[in-house]
Amino acid sequence: MKHYGVFDMIGPVMVGPSSSHTAGAARLGLLARHLCGEDIKKARFYMHGSFAETYKGHGTDKALLAGIQGIRYDDERLKQAYELAAEKGIEAEFIPADLGDVHPNTVHMELITQSGRLFTMTGSSIGGGSVCITEIDGVTVQFSGERPILATKHTDEPGVIAGITAILYAYRINIGNMQVNRTDDGRTACMYMELDGELPEHLKNALERVYGVKQVLLLNPGDVG
Repeated sequence: MKHYGVFDMIGPVMVGPSSSHTAGAARLGLLARHLCGEDIKKARFYMHGSFAETYKGHGTDKALLAGIQGIRYDDERLKQAYELAAEKGIEAEFIPADLGDVHPNTVHMELITQSGRLFTMTGSSIGGGSVCITEIDGVTVQFSGERPILATKHTDEPGVIAGITAILYAYRINIGNMQVNRTDDGRTACMYMELDGELPEHLKNALERVYGVKQVLLLNPGDVG
């Protein structure tokens, strides 16, 4: 059972009227931007439930659009999300959608990066600015954004995951949960981990030296507030 503190109930200091519809939405957008690892040129937001019904009045659209530009929920620039996106040439579309049996404040994002890559993420704003990520690039996950996240892209062959986890063991970092997904061609795999504790400064460099690792993304909770 999760125990809630006073700041979970009253929400964070933020720009906007609602901790669920504004602060949580901005955190989801910011998490997507960090996990994507590239600047965005086009975004589609599929808005479910309460998000679909009230996103304009509560500023959920501005919050999501600000987040994918790297703007935090407590940044005054959130109010100018559309203007800033236009300056950067970012196209955005907000589409009401039925995403099934999910939290009412859920959004599915399809982001096209500047390099043309498609990145997807599904997440929910569950109250007080807290969020839950349930899908990344088609992989089912269960991340809160309250703990460090490690994402890797690597060759799909024996020993690579063992090499990654050996580095984590050497740094005494515990794995909270982990999901692995293969690409259709069977040559590449993506792995997502939620980790415990602080991440050492040189961890990323150590992981990038593991045989078969192509890309490493590390996300600390402080990066998204």
